[in-house]
Amino acid sequence: MSTQVWLSTLEQGLMYSLMVLGVYLTFRVLDYADLSVDGSFTLGAAIAAILISTGHNPWAATALAFIGGLLAGIFTGILHTKFNITPLLSGILTMTALYSVNLRVMGKANISLLRTRTIFSDFEKIPFIGSHGVLALTLATVIIVGIILYLFLETEIGLALRATGDNEMMIKSQGVNTDIMKVLGLALSNGLVAFAGSYVAQNQQFADVGMGIGMIIAGLASVIIGEVLVGTSSVARTIIAVIVGGVLYRVIIAVVLQLGLEPTDLKLVTALIVILALTSPALKKKFKLKNPVLSGKGEN
Repeated sequence: MSTQVWLSTLEQGLMYSLMVLGVYLTFRVLDYADLSVDGSFTLGAAIAAILISTGHNPWAATALAFIGGLLAGIFTGILHTKFNITPLLSGILTMTALYSVNLRVMGKANISLLRTRTIFSDFEKIPFIGSHGVLALTLATVIIVGIILYLFLETEIGLALRATGDNEMMIKSQGVNTDIMKVLGLALSNGLVAFAGSYVAQNQQFADVGMGIGMIIAGLASVIIGEVLVGTSSVARTIIAVIVGGVLYRVIIAVVLQLGLEPTDLKLVTALIVILALTSPALKKKFKLKNPVLSGKGEN
């Protein structure tokens, strides 16, 4: 692949890593299967695109996209905690509702952002940044968000959030309102996902009502890839693993496309990546058991 393709892949990987951090919050921290990700990703893109295309400040539009994602997550959380709807179904309901909401926000199926001011065009005006504005801003954002997320998870509220996912009954006995923790986790998760959607829309210079389809699978694949390759021995290491997984997932997709695979087959590739990542620990364990020397049980 050319240098430009690698650069573009890295930029996209970092942007999608913001979405993967959101998926990590629900999937790993809360142990909650949240399918509303597909809708909230598009919601973030839709909010940013409609505001930017109508002449509003792109930085404010990006912030409002994050807030829109927060509200979507709160809605999912309320469905689950207050109406006792299962996590899977509450996410599906939110995702379904957001499809119509996104169309309402955009007013049509897609919005072009060609020749409009975006956060990236603003960043490229900074001296010494120039054409590397997208990479510089995205990298800085991922680092800042990763650090903030780490610091948050180490606070008392963050520990309560993690405990809610690990052992809900135990943390309930300590007087923690787990319903609030779940709503908070879902809100932050969908906020990050929508934030990522706003970045992607501004980078590719358009927003489409179907751009969020399959985001949850891509997010899960990225989380698992990162965990398998980097490890999860600490919160900081896990966050780094999630970010690395998001980038590597995009690299894998780019390589597959360069090898000549049809874009229509990407969903199949994604599913195979997830299956491979999920089964790799079990396969590795079985392989070690069948090879006494590798498992350390061979004769001396």
